[in-house]
Amino acid sequence: MEYRSLSTYWKEKFGGKVYKLSLQSGCTCPNRDGSIGRGGCIFCSEGGSGDFAAHYAPIQEQITEARKRVDHKFPKGAQPMYMAYFQSYTNTYGNVDRLRSLYLETIQLPEIVGISIGTRPDCLPIEILEMLSELNQIKPVTVELGLQTVHKSSADYIRRGYDLEVFEKAYQDLSNRGIEVVVHVILGLPGESREDMLETIDYLARLQPTLPGIKLQLLHILEGTQLAEDYRRNPFPVFTMEEYTNLVVECLKHLPRETVVHRLTGDGPKSLLIEPKWSGDKKKVLNLLQKKITAAPG
Repeated sequence: MEYRSLSTYWKEKFGGKVYKLSLQSGCTCPNRDGSIGRGGCIFCSEGGSGDFAAHYAPIQEQITEARKRVDHKFPKGAQPMYMAYFQSYTNTYGNVDRLRSLYLETIQLPEIVGISIGTRPDCLPIEILEMLSELNQIKPVTVELGLQTVHKSSADYIRRGYDLEVFEKAYQDLSNRGIEVVVHVILGLPGESREDMLETIDYLARLQPTLPGIKLQLLHILEGTQLAEDYRRNPFPVFTMEEYTNLVVECLKHLPRETVVHRLTGDGPKSLLIEPKWSGDKKKVLNLLQKKITAAPG
């Protein structure tokens, strides 16, 4: 079975290997500062889902720090190319002038080929959308939206804090401006069946215009989260490696061929990981996934 991988897509788009630099914008989140809630979504760690990002500092310092992790991977003599990835917390939640200055400084650096901004669908007012459009005229901009699930009961449980209609409006607002959207989905939320998870994938597969990108994320139970407290009080089933990899293959079958798959599983800091423990060996998981994807018909 074939699917459109991120590495292949970026090689086609930028003409060579591109590595992400995980950076911080200095934003918080309305689900943390009391605007709509406190503590964040129940699965979110203190790092705001950006546990591997550089420490917050002037952007050039962050880039220098982040490059130390990846520069050795480029072949000798190759021109390094990077995607600036603002992952932690909600990176459109703040003063638009400050964010414009930060993102302009980043995107104008010659080694940066594009910018990827993680945010919430309810944090895209018109002035932010206009700012993103300006950036997109300079270099490609991708906006990552954390949908996680289409099921209201699950969304309420994880304290997502917005309705599906809010996501739909954000998706259209970004798409209408020619901004690439990547949607995050969590597989393994408590109480969701395999069929429930595939319903989320099928919903995204029907989006118009066609969904540009998706991240499939295994649910990680991490120390210091509300989810960890819930799990200890009332343990719920978690995927085995076999179950998860089989589901991912099925998800890929449901997606449009044009959709770029940015992630097949995800990382959880080993120092915080409670379950599934097998996910700590990411290389083993990815190798099994690749074996199953290659063997799958279609």
